[in-house]
Amino acid sequence: MRYSVDVNCDMGESFGAYTLGIDHEVIKYISSSNIACGFHASDPDVMAKTVELCKKHHVMAGAHPGYPDLLGFGRRYMDMVEQELLHCIIYQVGALKGFLDYFGLPLQHVKLHGALYNYLVNDERLSISIASAIQKAFGDVIFLTLGTNRTSKLKENCKKQGIRLALEAFPDRNYTDDGELLSRRHEEAVLKDHEKIAQRATRMVKEKGIPSINGKWLEMDIDTLCIHGDNAESIEAAKMIHNFVAKEGIEIKPLCEIV
Repeated sequence: MRYSVDVNCDMGESFGAYTLGIDHEVIKYISSSNIACGFHASDPDVMAKTVELCKKHHVMAGAHPGYPDLLGFGRRYMDMVEQELLHCIIYQVGALKGFLDYFGLPLQHVKLHGALYNYLVNDERLSISIASAIQKAFGDVIFLTLGTNRTSKLKENCKKQGIRLALEAFPDRNYTDDGELLSRRHEEAVLKDHEKIAQRATRMVKEKGIPSINGKWLEMDIDTLCIHGDNAESIEAAKMIHNFVAKEGIEIKPLCEIV
């Protein structure tokens, strides 16, 4: 049996004189990128350079909007009314879309960042509202969110409304028993063993799930695997993932060829 999966990475998160991530290295091992849009990280020069990097390496580009929280890197929840939040997201995606148009690349997907991403996991109605607004503003764009036992139903509901939804898993992160990402405040939240990360990636795709931090089996419907570019071990794991998946009959493809 043949399997296929996308490999993505959050990118373009440097800002001014501050450098975050190793974009020029991780870009070699991914098929899709999530590019920061200026509210939690990045600036116009960084956005342009990241889009240009994607074009050079034939990597599909997506927008990575978050809360307007540059100081907290978008990892703090913000109580925003729905219309304000929708406008905030459209504003950010529109900024990236301008650079994509300039360099002649399409907008493949939108993946929310940090606290906003985590908050939406438990709010199906708002998720669909945001995905619908993105589609209305930017056309047939894929909306990417965390794959859990609950979001498989969300994918079905989105399909009925003509929304393309992609579900994501994190081989370099541990999960709670509820299928959510273990808080980064936990010392075991981010895995450091690159071989283990690569093995988990293969298992997630072939077995459609992974054990939680406490050993509970979590079923997952996975379209894409996220590798964190600010985790050096993840970059080494990305190299190994290519070797592991080839042996296991898994083909790496961009999201637009999967969803």
